Amino acid sequence: MRGRDEETGEFLAPSRSANRREALDTLALGEALVALSQAQLARLPIPEDLLPHIRDAQRIPSHIARKRQLAFLAKQMRRLDQDMLDALRDGMSKDGDATRRETALLHRVEILRDELLAQDGDAAMTRLLTEYPHADRQHLRQLVRNTLDERKRNKPPHAFRELFRDLRELLAHDDGASDDDADAGFDDLGDGEENDHD
Repeated sequence: MRGRDEETGEFLAPSRSANRREALDTLALGEALVALSQAQLARLPIPEDLLPHIRDAQRIPSHIARKRQLAFLAKQMRRLDQDMLDALRDGMSKDGDATRRETALLHRVEILRDELLAQDGDAAMTRLLTEYPHADRQHLRQLVRNTLDERKRNKPPHAFRELFRDLRELLAHDDGASDDDADAGFDDLGDGEENDHD
């Protein structure tokens, strides 16, 4: 229970709600850091002992294990002083819009890839080719077939990754998400992101 200052009546410590908000803010900051590429991380004032925890979270493909690692990362970040956390937020805000655009693009690519690989993948392929008529339909269909074959034979996901890269390139090119302003420093974000879901 928090105490009060007898003279002013003010609480002597932050409320549980304030502590929870601060913890959630730190967790959100940690998630944003994990979404960055190595080049972007290198531009931020991240303490050296925090970098391994960020890289560990980036490497974990399992949703539950990744969530646990993010919670651990946030716990380590709460040990930093507020000035350091503010410096990280300031450094990220410069790239914030581009990061959000890139993250949204990656999510769209993942959803599209899943739709193409689903049982009714032909309908998704027809929609894709209608929306992007210049797409190489033969190559995309071959990648989908190869990916399904990889899954059936329990082989490494080479075609799965190539399908992700090709879809990302197709959507980024058409949506203008790869113009110089949006793409500066984000060239390798897709590769790190794609591996998280393979």
